[in-house]
Amino acid sequence: MGGAQRSSFRLPLLAMLALAMSACASQRFRPVSDTPVRIGKPYTVRGVTYTPAPDPAFDVLGYASWYGSESGNQVALGERFRPKWVTAAHPTLPLPSYVEVTSLETGRTIVVRVNDRGPFSRGRVIDLSRGAAEQLGVRRTGVVPVRVRLANPPEKDRERLRRGKKLRERPTVSENALANLRAQLAAGVRQGLVQAP
Repeated sequence: MGGAQRSSFRLPLLAMLALAMSACASQRFRPVSDTPVRIGKPYTVRGVTYTPAPDPAFDVLGYASWYGSESGNQVALGERFRPKWVTAAHPTLPLPSYVEVTSLETGRTIVVRVNDRGPFSRGRVIDLSRGAAEQLGVRRTGVVPVRVRLANPPEKDRERLRRGKKLRERPTVSENALANLRAQLAAGVRQGLVQAP
């Protein structure tokens, strides 16, 4: 058999192998589900140890960033990362969790599903997916001041988020309340309780 014939047989074989490998790879992703909830063991990133734990009173001020170039990668929960979905990463909340994120610049508030670990950058309390950043109106901003609170949305809202659908925005926070939150954040930065990005 000539060299040209051998290479023509190799191409379909290589294509079939690549297809089989991609099918196997796609099976490693966990289906999008809220059960079981995963907490995980303490872990260390860049010399900082994070201890995942439930926190029913979770309500923090800090800074959010967003990420979206990891399309198709596996998130910490085992699901496939989908940049357009309204998801987020947090270093210690149980996975999944639902949180309400308010932009302290605009007062817009959304609910996101936390299914990944991060951020691991100075001063950031949450990383938003591109879809969440767009809905919050902060995609053009690299880092934005936010309030992040644990949320308990009804099952129909959880189901929408699990299917990649956005929820309606919550009512916009009043300017007086925003001014108060901004002052609390600034005080936290001055006192060293909150790291500035």
